[in-house]
Amino acid sequence: MGMIHLPNMRFYTYNGVFDEEKKLGQQIAVDVTVHYPIETAVKDDDLSTTISYVDVYQRVEAIVTTSQFNLMESLANALLVALLTQFPQVDKIDVAVHKDYIPLPGIYDPFIIQVSGTPTDLSKWAEA
Repeated sequence: MGMIHLPNMRFYTYNGVFDEEKKLGQQIAVDVTVHYPIETAVKDDDLSTTISYVDVYQRVEAIVTTSQFNLMESLANALLVALLTQFPQVDKIDVAVHKDYIPLPGIYDPFIIQVSGTPTDLSKWAEA
């Protein structure tokens, strides 16, 4: 089993609960790991038979920069659902959203929201 890992994709967004986040915006980072059988998907060395990391990046960018969510959890889940829908041939996708700047006092590393799912999860989620 292989994977494509797109770490630390950075975007400027207006997602968040606080008014300052919605008005001033902030930078967030997104990590995506796509698990799928690369070994068999690339045996013919043809991009059309595999998953393009460019397509993954562009899908993430489109959602992060054009959608607005109060919760980073909602953003992470929207990314996961969109990627699972676009790439049903995967075994699993992991998405992590890193929020570097939280308007609260203290010293901390980025807060990270992580979600994972499989294409079969989509039908379970639709029933719920």
